[in-house]
Amino acid sequence: MDKLIITGGARLDGELRISGAKNAALPILAATLLSHAPVRIGNVPHLHDITTTMELLGRMGVDLTVDEKMNIQVDSSTINSFVAPYELVRTMRASILVLGPLLARFGEAHVSLPGGCAIGSRPVDIHINGLIQMGADINLEGGFIHAKAKRLKGCRLVLEQITVTGTENLLMAAVLAEGTTIMENAAKEPEVTDLAHFLNKMGAKIIGIGTDGLTSEGVEKLGETTVHYDILPDRIETGTYLCAAAITGGRVKLKDTRPDLLDAVLAKLVEAGAEITTGEDWIELNMHGKRPKAVSIRTLPYPAFPTDMQAQFCAMNAIAEGVGVVTETVFENRFMHVNELQRMGAEIRLESNTAICTGVNKLTGAPVMATDLRASASLVIAALVAEGDTIVDRIYHIDRGYDHIEEKLSQLGATIRRVPK
Repeated sequence: MDKLIITGGARLDGELRISGAKNAALPILAATLLSHAPVRIGNVPHLHDITTTMELLGRMGVDLTVDEKMNIQVDSSTINSFVAPYELVRTMRASILVLGPLLARFGEAHVSLPGGCAIGSRPVDIHINGLIQMGADINLEGGFIHAKAKRLKGCRLVLEQITVTGTENLLMAAVLAEGTTIMENAAKEPEVTDLAHFLNKMGAKIIGIGTDGLTSEGVEKLGETTVHYDILPDRIETGTYLCAAAITGGRVKLKDTRPDLLDAVLAKLVEAGAEITTGEDWIELNMHGKRPKAVSIRTLPYPAFPTDMQAQFCAMNAIAEGVGVVTETVFENRFMHVNELQRMGAEIRLESNTAICTGVNKLTGAPVMATDLRASASLVIAALVAEGDTIVDRIYHIDRGYDHIEEKLSQLGATIRRVPK
């Protein structure tokens, strides 16, 4: 498998364009199954998870066309299978998102229980229980979710915990349900909001968008005319490159992004000593050559500090001045990057769901192994300031969520190259 070799020591400086958000593109691609007319999706990031989703839709008989700018046209009128097979679903948990749209529009779905990053237990019970409340007949057999329903019925759904994919799956099911569905304790992440706006553009009737209370009045059909929709910018990619510049004492201007989606992250970067300036669609960070100060964070659902930025801040804290306490409340197994950072000389002590990071003067390059998507980003960030070469293995994780990361970092002055297997 491919590896990244990074020589540390360069202070990042330059400008980058941010890609579309993976975590918005995946549910929106799944939602195209609800449309009777072709749908055109723009600002789609070029990522492994996107190609996996496209392969999954293609296996079902859906017709997909991609142009040179990664605009994807999806026509689900050609669908001939309602099966999401294990060999695809096991590599990407987001494949579960076809369950709601298939069941709502076609009355049938056979979806393998999901896989994805090993960052903790992410059960699909909330998806299944919600669909059962809406009248679905669901059986779990042979590692598959087998679901059937003549037409789902609107109802009141109180989600027992905040779940992004659970909210998305149930919302996609609700838009074609008979009657009104009220969802309480819904996820408020921007990617959920983007999906809701897309569904409304196709003809859904959803109100409460951006809040934890979503209401959908079911309609007979969606997408009677062709719809074009652009994916929102990736807030996690944005935050990752901001951390990369901060850890090196550098400067970066990120374009085609949304500062309003990153309030918690930007506040912590300012606390770390960064000068942040923003416009409507850009963010500039400047450390003026300074070493960052350690910051303490606690991950919580949006709009609080995102769990998907926790690993990157652990890397920054590793060489920061002082002690930073990082508490992870969303996933119980999301500190696997700590052992790899320790191999590079980081002083991080784990106590249950908390990482106590004491900044050191320098990190040293070492062979390290990516364990999940955001952990891999933290290792790349740490390598940018480590003395000597760092070899990051198993980078298929990073390719799931970062569009040409080595090319973008090279544009900022990093010494980084991909080595084929």
